[in-house]
Amino acid sequence: MKAATLTFLCLIALATQAHASSPDAWAAYDKAVLASCTKASGLKNAKPVGNAAQFDDRVGYTALLLQGQYPQKHMKGAQGTELCLYNKQSKTAYVTEWDSIRAAAKAQ
Repeated sequence: MKAATLTFLCLIALATQAHASSPDAWAAYDKAVLASCTKASGLKNAKPVGNAAQFDDRVGYTALLLQGQYPQKHMKGAQGTELCLYNKQSKTAYVTEWDSIRAAAKAQ
């Protein structure tokens, strides 16, 4: 009898953890990713290009492409592109310049 009760409790615990996130939770997450990536960006007026790429939880990152203008005077407001990787666990954004993506897109 105890084994059946224990099995039942385990199944209930697993079922409650298997629920999907609500649309409001995803919207809040997307907003947090955008805010963190924009803050970490070195670009002026950084805006997202398309939607974020949601990687599997085993990877632990969300990727977001940003475009804006380089703030340095010598760049004269040139357009720049950065790739942001948002760590889901630490809620930290890491940004790197990725202007080569624009050159590859134009070549096609």
